[in-house]
Amino acid sequence: MTAGSYKKVFKQLKNKPVKLAKFLKHNKPKDRTTGVNTRPCIHCGRIGGHIQKYGIHMCRQCFREYATKLGFKKYR
Repeated sequence: MTAGSYKKVFKQLKNKPVKLAKFLKHNKPKDRTTGVNTRPCIHCGRIGGHIQKYGIHMCRQCFREYATKLGFKKYR
């Protein structure tokens, strides 16, 4: 089941709490343990363009904004 269809069914069962609870128990997507989606940007929450080096954990757009504040002189 894809995330899109999961959300669609969730909207349909909004008014039926018993059926919604049963659906969530059996069909909820598993939490990710590996991959790109496990490391969002600490400032904006973006997933792509992630910089992990030196424990920064920022997307590239936020890094450009905060680079001088972090002490980087040359970041290109």
